[in-house]
Amino acid sequence: MENPGRDNLTPQAILRVALDTPLRRLFDYLPARESAPVVEPGMRVRVPFGRQHLIGVVQSLAASSDVPPGKLKPVLEVIDSSPVLDAQVMELLEWAAQYYHHPLGEVISAALPRLAREGAASRAQTERWFATEAGLAAFDSLKRAPRQRELLDALRTGDGVTSDALAEKFDDWRTPMRALVARGFASSAENAEDLPVEATGTDLIRGTGPELSNEQAAAVHAIDAAHACFVPFLLYGITGSGKTEVYLHTVERTLRRSQRALVLVPEIGLTPQLVGRFRERFAVPVAVLHSALTDTERLAAWRQCVSGEARIVLGTRSAVFAPIKDLGLIIVDEEHDASFKQHESGFRYSARDLAILRAQRAGAPVVLGSATPSLE
Repeated sequence: MENPGRDNLTPQAILRVALDTPLRRLFDYLPARESAPVVEPGMRVRVPFGRQHLIGVVQSLAASSDVPPGKLKPVLEVIDSSPVLDAQVMELLEWAAQYYHHPLGEVISAALPRLAREGAASRAQTERWFATEAGLAAFDSLKRAPRQRELLDALRTGDGVTSDALAEKFDDWRTPMRALVARGFASSAENAEDLPVEATGTDLIRGTGPELSNEQAAAVHAIDAAHACFVPFLLYGITGSGKTEVYLHTVERTLRRSQRALVLVPEIGLTPQLVGRFRERFAVPVAVLHSALTDTERLAAWRQCVSGEARIVLGTRSAVFAPIKDLGLIIVDEEHDASFKQHESGFRYSARDLAILRAQRAGAPVVLGSATPSLE
């Protein structure tokens, strides 16, 4: 059976999608139905793939396809309203796929937390409950169902009531709520949470550190002078020589320019101590990404990156792929450490090398700190 209009596809009508498969290719799909949002590269979509439904990321838009128009299938769902991987990160992932000889879909999959790969929303959602018109009309008839009546009474507000507010007021409120929903007396909706206002000026700083030595001050000045330019720096100093204080001061200057910073550490064991230093110094959201987090914690941190809420992103090697807006500085602590190389099965890469390439694409300085610098 023919598809009217499919033979005369409009320019940019084909979505080229990267899927997590061992095949080294992209897959072409038609846009979703008319009600779907406009699709851009870097957005996630759910697509039919054989007998499965897979989630992939749109790599590009094309005017034509090698697949006959009659065999092209439309995407099932556009998951995101805006890209979760910006152009710089997509370029980095494409370069890594080519350089390390991995399918792009597998590389992109490694850059996303598991729940994001499964289609979780890119923004934290607030669940609100409302009384329907039928519920308001039937309120007086619920005298024999006191829990439902009490719950419905709480919903008789135009703005609805959040799940958290209901949990504070009622024990086991979801059981009577299910009964209200089944009778058509209540409904719910999810909305993306509002982002907090960004801190500026003195609001950025929570505490001050020790006075810088001449060597530390010179390093901070040199790194700060290179802002808005790709310049790699080696910060050489033995353990305890004050490299972390240089990191903190350069990050402070980055934040004051309304930019964001990415800090990579080699091991999970080093993360809590460094996170503590950053949170003691700065009154801004710090997103933490490493493999010891639960899936829910990783998703929450990733959402902070996608939304731009996180001003500082700190993590182990996989954090090099974090979506960060207005990236102004990258720091790789203990850059010589072998833990920055992914040796396990799957996508193998060097996070230290990719951090340098990411800084190059962002036009930002990258600081490589070490007491024993690597020869390369």
